[in-house]
Amino acid sequence: MDVAHLCSSLVRIKSENPPGGTAGVIEYIREYLDALGVRSRVLSYPGGRENLVTTEPDSRLLLCGHVDVVPAIADAWVHDPYGGEIAGGFVWGRGATDMKGGCAALLAAYKDLVDAGEEPKVQFAFVCDEETGGEFGISSLLKEGLLTPRDCLIAEPTPPLNPCIGQKGLCRLELCFSGEPGHSSLYPAVGRSAIMEAVSLIEYMKELHAREYAAGGEMQAIVERSSQVLQEIFGIEGLRDVLTRIMYNPGRIEGGEKANIVAERCRMELDIRLPWGCSAESLLAAIAAHAENAVIREINVAEPTLTPAATPLVGVVCNAIEQVYGKPAAPILQWAATDARYLRWAGFNVVDYGPGDIRTLHAVDERIAITDLENAVRVYKGIIGAYSS
Repeated sequence: MDVAHLCSSLVRIKSENPPGGTAGVIEYIREYLDALGVRSRVLSYPGGRENLVTTEPDSRLLLCGHVDVVPAIADAWVHDPYGGEIAGGFVWGRGATDMKGGCAALLAAYKDLVDAGEEPKVQFAFVCDEETGGEFGISSLLKEGLLTPRDCLIAEPTPPLNPCIGQKGLCRLELCFSGEPGHSSLYPAVGRSAIMEAVSLIEYMKELHAREYAAGGEMQAIVERSSQVLQEIFGIEGLRDVLTRIMYNPGRIEGGEKANIVAERCRMELDIRLPWGCSAESLLAAIAAHAENAVIREINVAEPTLTPAATPLVGVVCNAIEQVYGKPAAPILQWAATDARYLRWAGFNVVDYGPGDIRTLHAVDERIAITDLENAVRVYKGIIGAYSS
């Protein structure tokens, strides 16, 4: 089975998160590896969430991918989000780019090496819930001691010539605002609106977003390069702000009891991304001081993380890319978050590198180019070979 059809097969197995069930896709991968003589262990968690870890001894490299995908509403799609259609040089469907394409390329690369008579020395970890924070996925594997620090490649989608060596920080919060109810005809003279308390915090986030943070030193050059790559991907000028400023999204907000009652309750889910030079601790303190009438629950908090560009793993990945593409490879920073942060906290050196059309990530008619899949297989074979010799 070629890598395009392998990717298509993975896309056709539903693993939306939420709800989070991944048993079907994990069983498919288990059978694929078993046919290659690779021993593995499947770990089950509530809601059908399953992870797979292989048990190759003495491996120097961990190959990692998540098999959960964000939900898709089929009405707006031209291609069935779970059809795995192969057409026009692409594999179409939810997860094709994020990141079943990367998982397929890892597996295909390993099989090619085995078929060629080689003995790859790597460990695999396929996890169930990167899209909802990693509690049952990579975090559980680390807590249970099933992964020990080493070099790690995560097959998250990246630009073809640009492995990712760092991610912005993350603060994902739930804020429950309380007000003082009263008759709407007297507001704002009488009463305090919980909804307006939430609006006030959003206005404050706008102020924080206006501040620019300087990374300094060697990081500054990587920030500039990353900004340029980001602008080229999306064709939008001014995206440097994404890497140098606090980005925020009040993704969900609900509150109030009735139009003529001053709102007593309001709940908001807030997603914040932190640039290098911005401390999560100080940001949370500032938000708490501004939102005095809110109970704040920290859902997921992480400082920006980085694997230094001089780390040997980065050199191996860049060299493998250059061998395939015949062009210089250069590491960049990522504007989003991946499981890399948990692994770096645990002492791993981590690089994200994988195939995909980043413009369609989490979008309608997500897709991945077959040529990108095939090139990723070649790159991965070079990386695995370097760690197996």
